[in-house]
Amino acid sequence: MSIFFLVLVFLFVDLSMAQLQQGGGPDEKEKTTALKDLLSRIDLDELMKKDEPPLEFPDTLEGFEYAFNENGQLRHIKTGEPFVFNYQEDLHRWNQKRYEALGEIITKHVYELLEEDCNLQKVYLPIDATENEPKSFIFMSKDAMTNPDKMLVLIHGSGVVRAGQWARRLIINEDLNSGTQIPYIKKAVEEGFAVIVLNPNENYIEVEKSKPLAQQQSPDSSDEPAEKRERKERILKDNKKRRDFYEKYRNPQKEKETMQLYIRENGSPEEHALYVWDNFISKAPAENVFFVAHSYGGLAFVELMIQREADVKSKVTAVALTDSVHNVWHQEANKTIREWMRENCCNWVSSSEPLDTSVESMLPDCPRVSAGTERHELTSWKSFPSIFKFFFDVLEAKKTKTPTVPTRRSNRIKNEEL
Repeated sequence: MSIFFLVLVFLFVDLSMAQLQQGGGPDEKEKTTALKDLLSRIDLDELMKKDEPPLEFPDTLEGFEYAFNENGQLRHIKTGEPFVFNYQEDLHRWNQKRYEALGEIITKHVYELLEEDCNLQKVYLPIDATENEPKSFIFMSKDAMTNPDKMLVLIHGSGVVRAGQWARRLIINEDLNSGTQIPYIKKAVEEGFAVIVLNPNENYIEVEKSKPLAQQQSPDSSDEPAEKRERKERILKDNKKRRDFYEKYRNPQKEKETMQLYIRENGSPEEHALYVWDNFISKAPAENVFFVAHSYGGLAFVELMIQREADVKSKVTAVALTDSVHNVWHQEANKTIREWMRENCCNWVSSSEPLDTSVESMLPDCPRVSAGTERHELTSWKSFPSIFKFFFDVLEAKKTKTPTVPTRRSNRIKNEEL
């Protein structure tokens, strides 16, 4: 349906309403109300879908004619150009669906890199899952449950990202280094860390909805008189015909209706973090466990502390947060948790200040320093060298048993609490 036709429809309706309003009688007012109701039912966005190409996209990078070059940048195979979002002009919905389809391929590609480039193993959850129940998975190094020294645990934020990613947008528009956790994993393995990569957004699987019960024949229908049953079936058939015609007109690109089947004990990021802690991290022999948690991942870590405070304190050596969205007040973290966070955590936040510059906070939790960028999704990448320096400094202090020197900031907080 062209825009020109839609304009003609609206002009006709407006003209008809104007003529009816000039009449002024009760019948004309009823007709005016009916026309207004008709106008309110016309959804331009839905009508414009009739101009869309089919919502059918390739299922490989090669099908999209894109590939990652030697610098980890996504480039068009023929032109060498970066990814273009507006592939079809003035069709934002179609372009968005295309972008999402590419994003799913990127997720699978990162999974492959975790296994092939980083030598991580995929471990399915729940660990006692039956063959047919919904499952999630995490990635871990082969020495995750045997390394007695150090372990690095990575938690990404909320949204469409999955295990191994910080931000899909960065992977597509920038490069793999800035958008994935691969640099952290490789650096950790190089330095002798075991690694566990969480997958906190993989909380359910989607399955196609079955037909509504109303469309299925009633088990008692055979007991009805033949004439009544035929009349009912005819009415249902006519109603379905009208409904299908309207649906085809309203949404010619209608996608399949799906329902969500949640994964046992992993139905939310918080549940997932707790499950991985109970079944893997807490049982690992590593003496020093380090966390890097981005955005909502920081909230999931604080929730883990609230649920397993004593265990976390005895096992975790230091925590690096990157633009974390946790809130110790809203999450009701107690005083001992807040004190532990002040001593063992640091939050690299988006800021215009140079990297590692101290940033004031309104909350009495961990210190905040600049990540050296104002872009939320870039904070994990920009703070990458500082975070590992932070970890090594903590390890060195622990080895030499250097006492922690109170800062003016920590003294001020303590005085305020007193």
